[in-house]
Amino acid sequence: MTRLAIIGLGKMGRAVEQLAAAHGFDVVARIDTTGGDAHDVTAETLNGAEVAVEFTTPEAAPANIRVCAAARCPIVVGTTGWDARRPEVEEFVREVGGALLAAPNFSIGVAAFMMTVEAAADAMRAAPGFDVHLIETHHAQKKDAPSGTALAIARAASARLGREVPITSVRTGSVPGVHELVFDAPFEQIRLVHSARDRRVFAEGALRAAAWLVGRRGIFTLRDVLTTTKESAT
Repeated sequence: MTRLAIIGLGKMGRAVEQLAAAHGFDVVARIDTTGGDAHDVTAETLNGAEVAVEFTTPEAAPANIRVCAAARCPIVVGTTGWDARRPEVEEFVREVGGALLAAPNFSIGVAAFMMTVEAAADAMRAAPGFDVHLIETHHAQKKDAPSGTALAIARAASARLGREVPITSVRTGSVPGVHELVFDAPFEQIRLVHSARDRRVFAEGALRAAAWLVGRRGIFTLRDVLTTTKESAT
């Protein structure tokens, strides 16, 4: 079994821990500031992990990534909100020969959905008379609005459409996550929708990414997991 470190024991970290064994992982380190096996991420507290999965806070993520990279422990990061630090963190990972795979959403379906959005936006660029809008709905406890996933979808569509894609954010109930891209014209409409039914879909995606990342060096996204075979690891 692959030795796994879980950094952050919130809802996502606990979901990853629950599913780890079924995906071929042995959890050798549970690191969290409020509990677990250790409070801080160090080469020692990683406890020989071959890969780490990180769901913490925007303030903590950059330092956690640096420690893992320096320890040559590939790290999968689901924390969002640290984009301002991303260039310097990625440069450090490359310098020390580490491996980082970060994504705002670890649903494999969302990764495929992003590719579908890009193809649709390419086609719609030449279609006159269509307005475009992105609507994202999450549970009432979700703090960021728009979500990191919504921002990524909007950026991908905007780049191909050549115009801004506005976002409406809804926070209500216990919705794991729904993203809907609407192309609307006076007499017709196209709707692309991805709905997450359970938080475990994100944990499963993170574990799939972790298995893929073992043995690699560099900076990656979830799209690489879908489009690159394990045999091409470098």
